[in-house]
Amino acid sequence: MLVMAYGTPATPDDIETYYTHVRRGRPPAPEQLAELKGRYAAIGGTSPLLERTRAQAAGLSAALGDGWRVELGMKHAPPFIEDGMQALAAAGVEEGRIVGLVLAPHYSRLSVGEYAARATGARVVESWHLEAGYVELVARFVSEVATPASGTEVVFTAHSLPSRILAEGDPYPDQLRETAAAVAERAGVERWSVGWQSAGRTPEPWIGPDILDVLRDRAAAGDVERVVVCPAGFVSDHLEVLYDLDVEAAALAAELGLGFARTRMPNDDPRFCATLAEVVRRHAAA
Repeated sequence: MLVMAYGTPATPDDIETYYTHVRRGRPPAPEQLAELKGRYAAIGGTSPLLERTRAQAAGLSAALGDGWRVELGMKHAPPFIEDGMQALAAAGVEEGRIVGLVLAPHYSRLSVGEYAARATGARVVESWHLEAGYVELVARFVSEVATPASGTEVVFTAHSLPSRILAEGDPYPDQLRETAAAVAERAGVERWSVGWQSAGRTPEPWIGPDILDVLRDRAAAGDVERVVVCPAGFVSDHLEVLYDLDVEAAALAAELGLGFARTRMPNDDPRFCATLAEVVRRHAAA
């Protein structure tokens, strides 16, 4: 199988190359590069995404057991998706026997669809946003930090995408709401909503409301004392969680006088890896 994730610069010196790749070959302006470097500096210089993803791939390999070869492929940094496919081919794995899994629960043409287009020859799992083991694990994480108190709201977030996907009938927003509803029911959460985060800095509009606007709205309404953010669209600690939520959103909440907490991430939790292994086995069998 091929495990796929977004990718991250391995060192601070790799940030410009990585950002240029994300921008489809267009180098960032100096101020854009400086801003991104500042975000990475705020979380220690680099993101743990590569380390976490390698651990997830190892966990998947262990959960799948004998008879499976697992390779890693990243969208925007080495090892690239194409590198992973080449490694499987070099090991003698035929294209029709490769299952691709993106470490993102929800399908969008602009996210999972782009991974699938590059993993030529692999049978890619489109989504696993309602997988029972995943819902159960995230519900446990929510229960750890969200009490049933009436003054608490859980906001489920995912990475925003350009708003044009709404007119195209893309299932991405609906799938996030379905995950949120399932997790909230399992965790016994009564007050919850969906928000978006980490929108790209482009001229076109992106899906909202942004989590920062959600915090402002709740503070203005005065009917919420504490917001718990569950980044259900992500599966590991990385920049969009460690900076956009733990630094930026937490700082705004403090400024607004709102309590703030964030659920922990699945990372390479054995229960999470076992759930994904079952998804892969089922997809291979079908």
